[in-house]
Amino acid sequence: MPDTYAVIGNPIAHSKSPLIHTEFSKQTRQDICYETILAPLNGFAAVIEVFQQSGGKGMNVTVPFKVDAYKISTQLTEQATAAQAVNTLVFDGDEIYGDNTDGTGLIRDIVVNLGFTITTKRVLLCGAGGAARGIVLPLLKQEPRMLAISNRTVQKAHKLRQQFSSYKNVISGNYADIAGKEFDLIINATSASLIGKPLSLPLGTFATESLAYDIMYGNRHTPFLQFARQEGATHLSDGVGMLVEQAAESFFIWRGVRPETKLLIEMLSQNN
Repeated sequence: MPDTYAVIGNPIAHSKSPLIHTEFSKQTRQDICYETILAPLNGFAAVIEVFQQSGGKGMNVTVPFKVDAYKISTQLTEQATAAQAVNTLVFDGDEIYGDNTDGTGLIRDIVVNLGFTITTKRVLLCGAGGAARGIVLPLLKQEPRMLAISNRTVQKAHKLRQQFSSYKNVISGNYADIAGKEFDLIINATSASLIGKPLSLPLGTFATESLAYDIMYGNRHTPFLQFARQEGATHLSDGVGMLVEQAAESFFIWRGVRPETKLLIEMLSQNN
């Protein structure tokens, strides 16, 4: 009998996780079955309990349940604690291990796949919601010269900065506050691209040889990446690589085997 895993969310039909993990299992010759589970908005914990009792080994968690997954976890990794959100669950008896692989996936895509060094660079993180919280700690561990957190609602940016106050290279503000500053890496972790809206970034924000990275992805450049290109960003990337790399990290946590990601990233990028 293959071990059972699943991705849980609402909605869930659009998820690429079954395709990705099926490819990973073929590549690594791991005997697993991977399902999609549409959970009712107020029924996450009950669905988890049924899956766990039926012998399910692990889950990926997508919107809107990452905070719910954080709350039901009996043990949390450093990344999950920092993010206050969980996207990867491991079931072991009565224990539920919660992890957050989003930041690891982002860093692997930027540093390994794109060959962009974050250390000593000036980094701007746009957004202070759940997506941003999951990537702050992994970014800081790369030892950038500065990490600026910018958000339309400035109080959320300040709150996220305060969470990482032990790091002395973090600043926060709204988009107007970064006027006159240049950044080597700008990451869009807002929901603006989902609704087709650009960010209100000041002109002159992108430094020479800068990378613009949008954690969203689609079949054409997002408004953020279009703006970045107009502003002279040398390198542009959407979030397909992050999607695959965070899944690869989940797979490694579950199976102890790290799958190759390059060909799958290329395939999904072509199909966008």
